[in-house]
Amino acid sequence: MQKGKLYLIPSPLGEDAIHTIPPYVVDIIHRLDYFIAERAKTARHFIKQTQPLKAFSELTFYELNKRTPLEEQRTFLDDTLKGHDIGLLSEAGCPGIADPGAMIVKLAYEKEIEVVPLVGPSSILMALMASGMNGQQFCFHGYLSPKKPELIKALKRLEQESRRLKQTQIFIETPYRNHSFIDAALQALNPKTKFCIACDISLSTAYIKTYSIQKWKSIKRPDLHKRPAIFLLYSG
Repeated sequence: MQKGKLYLIPSPLGEDAIHTIPPYVVDIIHRLDYFIAERAKTARHFIKQTQPLKAFSELTFYELNKRTPLEEQRTFLDDTLKGHDIGLLSEAGCPGIADPGAMIVKLAYEKEIEVVPLVGPSSILMALMASGMNGQQFCFHGYLSPKKPELIKALKRLEQESRRLKQTQIFIETPYRNHSFIDAALQALNPKTKFCIACDISLSTAYIKTYSIQKWKSIKRPDLHKRPAIFLLYSG
């Protein structure tokens, strides 16, 4: 029996952004009966926005998060071994990018299952595109320390790396800590270092600006509390 495929399905970066998902991706979603997602509730909400052809009672969802035992994760691809295609969904953006879905992709290769990445929004790449910073050399660091002394030390070190390597440094932060992260960056970084804030990317409320640290200190900043954001710095 021919094995099914694992489709990596991007999801919108927020509400009212279903238009960012290409029609061909929606067509694939409508064909599938099996999905792996961080939260089934979020996955159903996304699929509902695509106006699915099947009832949810016909679909199977497997939940993948940091509490999912490895033994259970290993069973999530069993349906592909029976010839069924399966979709891997992220909470927002692209599966496997700052997302636990990377483990499922790894398992797929161990089981020699074909992996098919689909086109869709990536907040990391879209922020880099809009930042005006070096898109030839860049590094994504995920989350830095939430403790201010360690955070400031890390920002100073990465600023030095940016200068030495001519490399854009990219970070994310828990939305309720956005303001404290920015405060730390303004305290730690050189006045001439470029700093980009990219918030609510692809949404009607999007805010994307790149200024020097010196200028950020002189202007009124937007309210970013509990809004998903990407931060970039460049000191090349």
